[in-house]
Amino acid sequence: MKLKVRATARGKLLMTAAVIAAAATLAGCANTAKMTYLPSGDTGFAINCSGGDASTSWAACYKKAGEMCGSYGYDVVSKDVDNGATSGGTVAGIFGANVKNRSMVIRCKQ
Repeated sequence: MKLKVRATARGKLLMTAAVIAAAATLAGCANTAKMTYLPSGDTGFAINCSGGDASTSWAACYKKAGEMCGSYGYDVVSKDVDNGATSGGTVAGIFGANVKNRSMVIRCKQ
């Protein structure tokens, strides 16, 4: 019987580690920019600043847009709504992540 108790405790420990690793991965994916083509044929950037920690906000999106376009400035072509939901699973109701989905498409001015 002791063997089963140890296996269960080990399983919970592994699950907790997996949830923490998933949350760290989500945080690492935040604040990215990829070049894309707009319907007009111009190039633009799709910026994703989704995440669940305090460092991911619309301000992070605007900062990234400024970095991508520099002193030329930019126009926001489209912007998603700021939705959030618990993701990443939970262990006993803890370790859930409230991930906000934030993305926008910009066009650099010339």
